[in-house]
Amino acid sequence: MSVQKIKSAALRLFARNGYDAVPLSEIAKEVGIKTPSLYAHFRSKEDLFLAVFEDCLAEHTARMAALIESLKGRTIEEQLYRVIHDACRSYLLSEEHMTFLKRVMLFPPAALQETLRERFSASEDQLNGLLTALFNEGMDSGLLRRERPEDLIASYYCLLDGSFIQQFYYKSEDWEHRLDTVWRIYWKGITTS
Repeated sequence: MSVQKIKSAALRLFARNGYDAVPLSEIAKEVGIKTPSLYAHFRSKEDLFLAVFEDCLAEHTARMAALIESLKGRTIEEQLYRVIHDACRSYLLSEEHMTFLKRVMLFPPAALQETLRERFSASEDQLNGLLTALFNEGMDSGLLRRERPEDLIASYYCLLDGSFIQQFYYKSEDWEHRLDTVWRIYWKGITTS
């Protein structure tokens, strides 16, 4: 039995039902094995859940890095805007992966909450490096106001997270309009002109 097949089944079930509502027996049934066979690969349900979480974070980070790399040569504004837009529109991960991450981060299992936050922060550190380079480039060129890069990143994440949540409240075209409006105001606030 493939570990990846087990993690794929667990991802589907955890994304759909959440951690607490998915017994290991259901994952085993989905894969077509008996529950004790899962223990050959994972020590516990928590271990399996965290493995799925790590995979999602790694994939998201890799795709964000690839997106930023693909945007090189464009203006700083366009690069920063495209990262927010594409991350919010779930172009970077499958719907299942995004549903899982949303559920985990917004409604984490209580016993795992601190562990999940720590692992999320560690994965975010890689993205912080890429964003720091963009913000520093903007400041060095005189385009962006001199600020601490970590403050710019914090404000950027707040914009990204807020925009991400907004897409669930509004029709696509309304969300696009809101993002464009908020981006225009944000951009005006961090530039020198």
